[in-house]
Amino acid sequence: MTKNSSRPSQTTPLQDLQTLVRDLDLTTLAENLPGFLEKAEQNNLAYTDFAMGLFQAEVVARRARRTERNLKRSKLTSIEDLETFNFAVRPKLEARIIKELCNCQFVEERRNILCLGRPGLGKTRIAKIIAHSACLAGYSVLFVKTASMLEDLHASLADGSGSRAMSRYTKPQLLVCDEFGYETFDPKATKYLFRLISARHKQGSIILTSNTGFTRWKTLFPSEAAAVATVDRLVDQATILRFTGQGYRQPKDFHGESLEDD
Repeated sequence: MTKNSSRPSQTTPLQDLQTLVRDLDLTTLAENLPGFLEKAEQNNLAYTDFAMGLFQAEVVARRARRTERNLKRSKLTSIEDLETFNFAVRPKLEARIIKELCNCQFVEERRNILCLGRPGLGKTRIAKIIAHSACLAGYSVLFVKTASMLEDLHASLADGSGSRAMSRYTKPQLLVCDEFGYETFDPKATKYLFRLISARHKQGSIILTSNTGFTRWKTLFPSEAAAVATVDRLVDQATILRFTGQGYRQPKDFHGESLEDD
């Protein structure tokens, strides 16, 4: 009786090398290794040049994947180009300052940006442009409406997920809180807000947009002490951008009241 036997499958040195590279999680290098080897043979590349080409391709691919993940997780939508922003109608807003902020050194230094002005002046637009630049620079970003964030934190108490919910807003290197102060804060929500801002103070950056100035913020909180403590942490070494001029969403014959911002 003849015994059935099977020979072990044979692999080529290239296949073995690709397997080793995948084990190191160098996926781009593994996929492109045959092409790299062929190019090296055709051009008689030095070992260092060959290795440099391999790892540069891997680094570029990893950065691209990280940027894609950052953009997806950021919740940023409707991003516009800074070059299309009309600074001529925003007399107190300097293009030079915004371009510097887009370099994202403020994120590295864990400083905040406060965008203050009446509705319709481009605060959210500028905040998104800066946040988008941070994503492209490799930083983790999250864009939220302040009211929705506070509702989420408050609801997390019911199911015992408070720590996990708070972590969602403390973990990103840059948190964008849009429409801060559009509604008076619930006393319970104020507690979460203060905890969040305290946790991020000098640990992570915040970009905040608000249609009210500092002196009016005390009316949003249940106590002046809570307002002062929150403002103190937000403005510490922050960049304050004041938006003035004609609003994008206003009739041309409506001027409105000036923002109380002192």
